[in-house]
Amino acid sequence: MPCKGKTAGKALPLWPAMYLQQISVINFKNYAEAGLSFSQGVNALTGNNGAGKTNLLDAIHYLSLCKSYFNPIDSQQIKQGCDFFMISGVFDKGEQHDTVACGVKRNQKKQFKRNKKDYQRLADHIGLYPLVMISPYDISIIIEGSEERRKFIDNVISQTDNRYLDELIIYNKILANRNALLKKIAETGRYDAGLLEVLDEQLVASGNRIFEKRRAFMDEFTAIFAELYKYLTDEAEQVDLVYESQLLQTSFAELLIKTTEKDRVLERTTAGIHRDDLAFMVHGMPMKKFGSQGQQKSFLIALKLAQYTFLHRHTGFKPLLLLDDIFDKLDEHRITKLMQMVSNHDFGQVFITDTSTARVCQVFEKINVDVKLFEVEGGLVNA
Repeated sequence: MPCKGKTAGKALPLWPAMYLQQISVINFKNYAEAGLSFSQGVNALTGNNGAGKTNLLDAIHYLSLCKSYFNPIDSQQIKQGCDFFMISGVFDKGEQHDTVACGVKRNQKKQFKRNKKDYQRLADHIGLYPLVMISPYDISIIIEGSEERRKFIDNVISQTDNRYLDELIIYNKILANRNALLKKIAETGRYDAGLLEVLDEQLVASGNRIFEKRRAFMDEFTAIFAELYKYLTDEAEQVDLVYESQLLQTSFAELLIKTTEKDRVLERTTAGIHRDDLAFMVHGMPMKKFGSQGQQKSFLIALKLAQYTFLHRHTGFKPLLLLDDIFDKLDEHRITKLMQMVSNHDFGQVFITDTSTARVCQVFEKINVDVKLFEVEGGLVNA
């Protein structure tokens, strides 16, 4: 179902070498079965709340990143009353066509295949089909604790460097071992200085590698973000994005020595890259407390579009861009600016959800861009 721009014969932008041709789902969330073929440009899923629009975006997210965007428990994505779900899709990467399939059965390990071959490690899949999703749930990045903001940084870097994901796993294992030792020391009263020193050396080595990658990432990312926010808001607001890490002032090894006694009292490691954070500021004040809903939404969109630009630069492919309920809490001017941006040559395949078909058509007619429409109702899709 096309939704045409105003000017007949207007050429579509030059789309990227990577896009999702089609997807099929079985027993996934509220879908018994569905199959969709997509445009290389803008695809819009419209329908009432609860119809299943966001579930289709989440299925696309699974194919790219091996997991749900919203819920880390795979078995909870299985349609009620069923024992498994399947998602499969075909990615076009120029002359290469890849079939990717994900299957989950209750109480069994998740299966993930590319061109019918199982992955030994899911980390090897991450970054092959880069993806950025913008959702109302992203507000947690601003209003929740530092863990949400670290997850954001880690997600972006992991899509460009799967060794980084391995390093995070190593660091967290060492951190868990160190915390377990601190608890044991508190329980038994026996201080094992030798073992603590070994764990400290391991934690410092791993933590420093992660810190250097995060710092290099933020140096590049902050500049990208600033330009995008200026564009979205016509430079109406002064915002700042600041990387905060204890390691910026003091070496990790020194930090662990200084906090040893504190760690023994609290029975956990209080210094390290697991305490890193991002500060979001508007006019010099914390965005969390002083930003309006519109400012917070614009900040998040700029953050995610900066992620898009970074991934494009470092993977060589224009990521899939998924915009879930994006028009909510944005004024007409910001909606138009955003859609103009994502519909031009700098962006590739786009997926949008909204409750109003008429609104989607109106927005894209205004900027003269063609859209392929899918109307969703109760787990059924009409294209």
